[in-house]
Amino acid sequence: MTLRLAGPLLLVGAGKMGGALLEGWLRQGLDPASIFIQDPAPPPEVASLAARHGIAAGTAPDLPSAPSVIVLAVKPDLAQKLLPEIEPMIGENSVVLSIAAGRTLASLSHALPPDTAIVRAMPNTAASVGSSITVACANAEVTPEQTRECTSLLEAVGEVVWIDDENLLDAVTALSGSGPAYVFLLAECLAEAGRAAGLDAGLARRLARATVEGAGELLRRSDLSPQELREKVTSPKGTTAAALDVLMGVEGMQDLLTRAVAAAAKRSRELSS
Repeated sequence: MTLRLAGPLLLVGAGKMGGALLEGWLRQGLDPASIFIQDPAPPPEVASLAARHGIAAGTAPDLPSAPSVIVLAVKPDLAQKLLPEIEPMIGENSVVLSIAAGRTLASLSHALPPDTAIVRAMPNTAASVGSSITVACANAEVTPEQTRECTSLLEAVGEVVWIDDENLLDAVTALSGSGPAYVFLLAECLAEAGRAAGLDAGLARRLARATVEGAGELLRRSDLSPQELREKVTSPKGTTAAALDVLMGVEGMQDLLTRAVAAAAKRSRELSS
């Protein structure tokens, strides 16, 4: 299905996540002529992508009309500085879609015109390969049509889930927002454990990478829960069971991840305050 919007789209910030979104929109057929980038120095790969599609980029893009959607894809501290620049561009039917971590709906609305429609979303780094999971919430001013537009834009890089309680976004950030790093760490630790067990470091890295990738793909394709899949590959008193006795023991993986996610959620709340 071709991605279409009611009016222009302004992408504020064309870094890693902004660039991933841009690539996803173009892949879904969004008209490049409707896209404008506000970023004084996008990364070379994003600048090249924009140039190939004739997309205008700069510090003050010349929009033909008020944007249908303004996507705020910058770091939290920069978001607050840029909001005054965005304010004059907001039209009666514009929606601001923010993926700036820690910037609450309330903090965004305080710097924007009254009754501005705002959506806050948390994708993750897998957006760069079109496999993100994004959780979004909206303020009361967002219309069903604006919800549809924001959903379409976010679905260009993966799955989208909407929630009503914005407070849950701290836990979302801790689980899925930061989650890819936990998986990368798992692959890193697996490789080091293999090396410690006697494998060549290169082979250990290769095995760890392929194992994490294959298990993730199996999880994606299966209707079984993670627990059911784990139990299916665990023979009583076998090698996997011996390893799981360690991982599932006192202060094992569940305890570590529970504490890790709690720490990330706490930090997210601190950044939001």
